[in-house]
Amino acid sequence: MNEAILTNTRDLNISADKVLTGVGKFWFLVAFIGQFIFAFYIITFYGTSAITGNFELWNSVFPRGYVAGDIVGNIAVASHVMFAAIITLGGPLQLLPQVRNRFPKFHRINGRVYMMAAFIMALGGLFMMLTRGAVGAFITHVSLAINALLILVFVVQTVRYAIARKINIHRRWAIRLFLVVSGVWFYRIGLMLWMFIHGGPVGFDMATFSGPFLTFLSFSTYLLPLFVFELYVWAKDKSDTFGKVAMTTGLLILTGAMAVGIFIAAMGMWLPRIANVLNG
Repeated sequence: MNEAILTNTRDLNISADKVLTGVGKFWFLVAFIGQFIFAFYIITFYGTSAITGNFELWNSVFPRGYVAGDIVGNIAVASHVMFAAIITLGGPLQLLPQVRNRFPKFHRINGRVYMMAAFIMALGGLFMMLTRGAVGAFITHVSLAINALLILVFVVQTVRYAIARKINIHRRWAIRLFLVVSGVWFYRIGLMLWMFIHGGPVGFDMATFSGPFLTFLSFSTYLLPLFVFELYVWAKDKSDTFGKVAMTTGLLILTGAMAVGIFIAAMGMWLPRIANVLNG
């Protein structure tokens, strides 16, 4: 009798683990699609405006994104955008096991480019914030600086364990790096989802772009994904069936919210800006 109960419990735990793994893959698929839409926006909006010489359009996104005569600052902004496109495209590809297993050489090259781009982008973001400022309150600037510093640390950790050939640890650090690098992306879809739910700016002032909600959002866009990932790892490795089911349910809800945020950001922000720059 006890043996049968143990067998059923073990089978339930295995099934719950498979479902949790499937939901994790579903989350990644949704993020994969959303990041490629964002990358298409970055390349089209900034690339077209640069080719046509309409650099002033950058100011609709960045505070003082383009300043006439400031060659160094403008190059820093352009480089930041270029590296943002590289990591937005390269990051999801780097985490795909199909790519890693079938194209190991591409995985290694893409990984080196991705981590170099993330490192330079983080430094460039700090430089831009110091020289050209950033929107929002001072606490938001602190959050951006912490995000940049986490990117730098996580790049070092990812490289460190790759060199040491501790592949499982390396992959977990690579996922953490992907999550903190995606902070800007999470910020946009989170903001658009919040405004859609409330029908406008609630909890912050649009004129100053500051307020309690934006303070919360600026930190949660990288701390929350990291926390959820650590919960996911714990549920996979150490949790019982109940913990796996709870994690599966929570991750499904978060994935649904993320999907809605991606759709709203694409339809309400990214695609209209692409249409604007293409139409001159």
